[in-house]
Amino acid sequence: MAEGRIFKCSTCGKSIEAWSDGNPYYIDEFGSKQYAYHPDHDGLAQCIGNDCPYLCLACGEEFMVVSKKPIDQCPVCQSKDISATFALDGKKCPYCQSGDFSVDPNTYMIS
Repeated sequence: MAEGRIFKCSTCGKSIEAWSDGNPYYIDEFGSKQYAYHPDHDGLAQCIGNDCPYLCLACGEEFMVVSKKPIDQCPVCQSKDISATFALDGKKCPYCQSGDFSVDPNTYMIS
């Protein structure tokens, strides 16, 4: 089961949806990456990695970090100030540079 959260900036209102399980994947018989999500238990059993959504807290670039080839900086501006989207609570908003992200208390998602 996965938990979903929506993080919202306290100043500009920018919102970002994030899930606790990222994007688990396996490689099919043709060599292509296939994503598997709950409740696809057969697909999940084949998973060998996870693409995790990240946000650059310097420039606002949204990108994926692949578990098999992790990176520690933004692919656009090379800042090391990056965060998994599921861990944005309390982080400075890169869009307005003045607000902080917090979990929207009116939203609770599970899958």
